[in-house]
Amino acid sequence: MTTKLSVNVNAIAQLRNRRDLPWPSVVGLSRIALEAGAWGITVHPRPDERHIRRSDVLPLAQLVAEFPHAEFNIEGYPDDRLEEIVAEARPHQVTLVPDDPSQATSDHGWDFAAKHNFLKPIVARLKGMGARVSLFADADASTITIARDTGADRVELYTGPYGGTHDDPAARDREVDKLQAAAEAARDAGLAINAGHDLTVENLPPLIARVPFIDEVSIGHGLTADALIHGMAETVRRFRAACGDTL
Repeated sequence: MTTKLSVNVNAIAQLRNRRDLPWPSVVGLSRIALEAGAWGITVHPRPDERHIRRSDVLPLAQLVAEFPHAEFNIEGYPDDRLEEIVAEARPHQVTLVPDDPSQATSDHGWDFAAKHNFLKPIVARLKGMGARVSLFADADASTITIARDTGADRVELYTGPYGGTHDDPAARDREVDKLQAAAEAARDAGLAINAGHDLTVENLPPLIARVPFIDEVSIGHGLTADALIHGMAETVRRFRAACGDTL
């Protein structure tokens, strides 16, 4: 199997929001990414709209619908607002994260043992809207299998600690061991695997070599940073190659 690339466009929106101007265009750059072969587009419309705005979501859903191969993934904390957005946009996938609204970015997975009963009815409602549901998860093989009991289809492994080992090979090996063990436990429990956070062209190949059954990676910060150097289309091609995608 080939690990698919979903481009998270939050950082593009955050740059746009520094001025009361329509550029850089979130939809325009998403189109370039999809034309370059990205599997999908990911957004995280937070309540404070510091990057993706609610008004971005429908135009992006409409854009993704132009590409038969592509999927739209909406991330967010599962509150009434998120469910309203999902009901309106009808994404292919919803990724639930345990973010507090004040957090700068997602930095931990769900406590599945404590939040199982909270998540189960929400997962059922989202699946009733036609969405595949993925749950943000720490690389903890001892608890990740509980995610299955919520009814979720996938887990998204939080790879931030792995990404943070860019200058420490020994720590990198320890983190990839944890990710592999968690991924194998989740797979054995019948869950498919996504991954995301601080992934780069450099650290993707060793991760995928160890966990070749990752279905999808969602990448925003590193990809957007590289796009400033290489342009969006070439950056998508570089990340696809890092995922093992034959160009």
